Amino acid sequence: MSDFDYIIYTDGACSGNPGSGGWAAIIFNKRSGQKSKKIGGEIETTNNRMELMAIIHALESIPKESCIQIFTDSKYVINGIELWIKKWKINDWIGSNKKKVKNKDLWMKLDMLSMQFHIKWNWVKGHSGNKYNEEVDRLARDQINLPN
Repeated sequence: MSDFDYIIYTDGACSGNPGSGGWAAIIFNKRSGQKSKKIGGEIETTNNRMELMAIIHALESIPKESCIQIFTDSKYVINGIELWIKKWKINDWIGSNKKKVKNKDLWMKLDMLSMQFHIKWNWVKGHSGNKYNEEVDRLARDQINLPN
């Protein structure tokens, strides 16, 4: 962990899918020792959009070229950014199901942002006692139904 400038935990939540949603990120600045939080939500959204929004907002708050470790409990995000996105871009954002990729706008933004950093992506099992995954889950759920 000491080789990273930032450690980020993210999560998204939704009440109904689609429905009211929330997202949250906890950002640890390894150089300063500071911990910060980013939170937000939307009235009509999906869980997957909230997962992506959490990471996008976290990355937008960090200096470019930083070395980052990101933890998420979303296999959708991990598979999307590490496996699927390469083929989506080659196939003009058409998925293996021959349909347009859902959340293309957010995937394009995340793709552009992620190229500006050195990122190690990590999947963590949700609701399994990981302290920061549990905290970011609570923060995301707290954003559901709040005016943003």
